[in-house]
Amino acid sequence: MQIPTRTLDDAPEASCAPLKAATAKYGFTPNLLAKMANAPSVLKAYIQLNGLLEQTSLTPTERQTVLLTVSRENDCRYCVAAHSVIASMQNVEDNVIDSIREGRPIGDEKLEALSRFTSEVVTTRGWPSDQAKQALEDAGYTAAQALEVVLGVTVKTLSNYVNHLADTELDDAFAAKAGEPGEPASAQNVQALASGK
Repeated sequence: MQIPTRTLDDAPEASCAPLKAATAKYGFTPNLLAKMANAPSVLKAYIQLNGLLEQTSLTPTERQTVLLTVSRENDCRYCVAAHSVIASMQNVEDNVIDSIREGRPIGDEKLEALSRFTSEVVTTRGWPSDQAKQALEDAGYTAAQALEVVLGVTVKTLSNYVNHLADTELDDAFAAKAGEPGEPASAQNVQALASGK
């Protein structure tokens, strides 16, 4: 099955406005969105869900912890690289990024509880253990935030599965963090995303 990488010249009309907005926001059109553009409803859903995730009570670091953990668990090379770059841009510590990528304990107990809970939500198909739920609560997270984690899992599962199906090529902007999900991030080059180079 071939899923083309669309541009504004050949994307369905309903995808053109979201693609244009994404290009203006990022300085380039991420290949993930260009693949999603084949199905306008998928592209719009992903963008809207991301916007809603940003409105949750989770901090940027916590959101990136969730998104990177899901991408690692789903073995999505594209999203692991992308969120490693984005997390760096949002001042998430390198040790946190590398720990999540490698699946090893995070030095921060609160983020560790969040990552472990997220991991179990993914691997158990929404049936995390009582231990993981209790650790999340003990770390100071609320029931509402547990549901916000589920939203983060939803957002990333959508993009991870699209990448798997479409065999999405990694953008140059994310290449600095390329590697398999279980590998540490490579040397930082986060300016690439901002510049679109």
